[in-house]
Amino acid sequence: MTLAPAGARRLLTLAFAASMLALAACSPALNWRSVTLPDAGLALTLPCKPEYASRPVDLGTGAVPLAMVGCEADGATFAVSHMPLAEAAQAGAMLARWQAAVQAGMRASQPAAPVAFVPTRALAVPQSVRLQAQGQAPGGSAVTVDAVWFARLEGGQARLYHAAVYAPRRTTATAADTFFASLALQP
Repeated sequence: MTLAPAGARRLLTLAFAASMLALAACSPALNWRSVTLPDAGLALTLPCKPEYASRPVDLGTGAVPLAMVGCEADGATFAVSHMPLAEAAQAGAMLARWQAAVQAGMRASQPAAPVAFVPTRALAVPQSVRLQAQGQAPGGSAVTVDAVWFARLEGGQARLYHAAVYAPRRTTATAADTFFASLALQP
């Protein structure tokens, strides 16, 4: 079957338009890459080159090491933090404390109702949630967060996780959804 010149031009124009739409959907600001955190038993994707840090934190039970990985892309910060918990039975209570600390730190106002977020291999506790809130960054500027908290057993202990997307305004749900869907606890 051969196309008349007008039909061929139309097909070429449609193909070009479709390829431009596909390229626009693959935002160069979000260059997704796989990251594995062996010490956390977690694999994920980040939209930019990861940076790593650690520091001790105290959520009311003494200082524990908090490890973080994250990056900035398209005006947002994408980050994952994790910490060990000696008493696995306290996982839900500690997740609730962590959630409260994050919301207090950003002076969150009117957070959306949390929804369950329990990745495969995570503990099914009520505090394993996804939450969206608005508040203030440390410098006083407006910030929104789309965040998840969850935990897993590690022998007789537990590991707590927090992943978040911080931005001056609500990010597209697609970027946060892609980020959170990539969080995979390793066996």
